[in-house]
Amino acid sequence: MGTTLMVQGTTSDAGKSVLVAGLARVLYRRGLSVVPFKPQNMALNSAVTMDGGEIGRAQALQAAACGLEPHTDMNPVLLKPSSDQGAQVIIHGRPAAELDARAYHDYKPVAREAVLASHGRLTAQYDHVLVEGAGSPAEINLRAGDIANMGFAEAVDCPVILVADIDRGGVFAHLVGTLALLSETERARVQGFVINRFRGDIGLLQPGLDWLEQETGKPVLGVIPYLHGLYLDAEDALPREAMPEKAADALKVVVPALPRISNHTDFDPLRLHPAVDLRFVGPGESLQPADLVILPGSKAVRGDLAWLREQGWEAALERHVRYGGKVLGICGGFQMLGRAVHDPDGVEGQPGSTAALGWLDIETRLAPEKHLEQVSGDRVLDREARVEGYEIHAGVTTGPGLGRPVLQLEHGPDGARSEDDTVAGTYVHGVFDTADAAEALLNWAGMRTGMDKGEDLATARERGLERLADSLEEHLDMKYILTLLQADSTDPVA
Repeated sequence: MGTTLMVQGTTSDAGKSVLVAGLARVLYRRGLSVVPFKPQNMALNSAVTMDGGEIGRAQALQAAACGLEPHTDMNPVLLKPSSDQGAQVIIHGRPAAELDARAYHDYKPVAREAVLASHGRLTAQYDHVLVEGAGSPAEINLRAGDIANMGFAEAVDCPVILVADIDRGGVFAHLVGTLALLSETERARVQGFVINRFRGDIGLLQPGLDWLEQETGKPVLGVIPYLHGLYLDAEDALPREAMPEKAADALKVVVPALPRISNHTDFDPLRLHPAVDLRFVGPGESLQPADLVILPGSKAVRGDLAWLREQGWEAALERHVRYGGKVLGICGGFQMLGRAVHDPDGVEGQPGSTAALGWLDIETRLAPEKHLEQVSGDRVLDREARVEGYEIHAGVTTGPGLGRPVLQLEHGPDGARSEDDTVAGTYVHGVFDTADAAEALLNWAGMRTGMDKGEDLATARERGLERLADSLEEHLDMKYILTLLQADSTDPVA
């Protein structure tokens, strides 16, 4: 049976996902058999697995760090918020229920069985399991029936590393306060601390590190520097690091940050593209001058469409198109571009129908059965170009507009275009991930032919993983971590 090591954090976005991904790549480079695992994830960024299910995007990244294809056992419970109080519960990659917070608390015994079953299968297949916690283990109101943090660690009897983000401030209070709120047995599981995103002179931090070790009796396993410009897929939150300034003639792309935006990682290739200036626009902000507006995926299409209208964006989009701008919709954004969205079964909220923006001659009917598929093709618009991505949607779209598709996939055509070719939509997430597909779409949107070409997202991801692993090798006590994993640190490549 494989060994298990868990990474927990003092806060959300403390660096758990990144630390697990980096450690996974370090172990993979040493020739060790390693697999990622997150018992319970709450995120609207997801990925489609090799076994046709849905897991958190971060676990797909961590799988890549291990040289593996993503599998539903890597994230057996995924919660996709559909409102401030409710979420779709996905078990082993498939929708199982739509529950509010109180109902999910009662559902946890079922979720726990799924978690332990997946963990058992992974420990039978791999020598080492790297586990990512969720949020913080010190959330007192969530302790009963916990399956995401210490409840899981106690169930499988594994050691824990606690990571904190010094860039947020208050790092010592976060670490000591988290320990203080744990039970005695839970505190004993914490084998050391990792401090993330440090900038400055480590010598000035050393007195604090010495105090922390003396106060808690636990070692600081390393201080990871702030890695500027590091690209890795985000688990959920919109990117918070600004990209370098782009040239004045860069293609200007605007994406509304919908309240239930999903899979915003679709836009990572554009953020990294040297000839694209991408901006997310939030509530209360007006539509900036742009060449291309992209309506993103949404977990609540009708609700987010109502929000767009409340923000005055429908009229702004009409002006944008009238003056020569282009509009592209992805998944839920594609559905918004049609004539109507029908939800007779209440898949995403109250049953009913909503008039959509009306720029594509299509209609969508939401259905309980979700379509999950990895896809690829060889044509984008009217150009030969390799495209690779995935579909995650609950809608069935019909109408004459589908006769003018955007993509030609191996299973057939996808998407729709308006007659005047100013508006287009596709169900494929990751449509910009290959450089050829991105270039075809961006040329359609107005980018001049011959401008600097972006790179495949997989290439940028690999570069980020290698850079992260190099940093961890330099700044973490890997010998101690290998001991926690009961891994052979005398391996010739160790």
